[in-house]
Amino acid sequence: MKEKFKKALVLFLTFFKIGLFTFGGGYAMIPIIQNEVSTKRKWISNEEVSQIITISESTPGPLAINAATYVGYKVAGVLGSVFATLGLVIPSFVIIFIISIFFDRFLQNQVIANAFRGIKACVALLIFIGGYNLYKTMAKDLFSKIIIILVYVTTLVLSLVFNTSVSSIYFILAGGLIGLLFTLIKNKAGKNNG
Repeated sequence: MKEKFKKALVLFLTFFKIGLFTFGGGYAMIPIIQNEVSTKRKWISNEEVSQIITISESTPGPLAINAATYVGYKVAGVLGSVFATLGLVIPSFVIIFIISIFFDRFLQNQVIANAFRGIKACVALLIFIGGYNLYKTMAKDLFSKIIIILVYVTTLVLSLVFNTSVSSIYFILAGGLIGLLFTLIKNKAGKNNG
């Protein structure tokens, strides 16, 4: 029990650091989470990070919190999942609470406004890095490439031509459904040929 508590405490501190220094939400946290839990601490593999992100995005709740809960559980059971989740959530909660108290003053301060512009640029880069890291762990077959191109083109057309966007959950559900149908058709064709 003492060993599990130590692991849970390390999880708390690790995810507290991630939550404290990451702006831009779950997508921006992906490369940082991957670096901390896979590269540095070797708690999980890069392939597992990819699977966690897929599952976390497909289940209710924020991606980063779902990922922290999963990693925490894998490392130290239920206690680990609670500590990792709390570690990730507490910094954001405190920062948002403080900002909400002084929101009007924050918006009027030119230094803060410029800082947020810089943060936005960094968040865009972190999201790109997260996507690239996911791409590296993904299967590089024709089917996967077609799905990526379809989602990319659909997103571009919706945002540039129709000036609208679609929730990522619809793309995830469509990708899952297409993958399921593809697998069923492939398995049926294999049985007919065999």
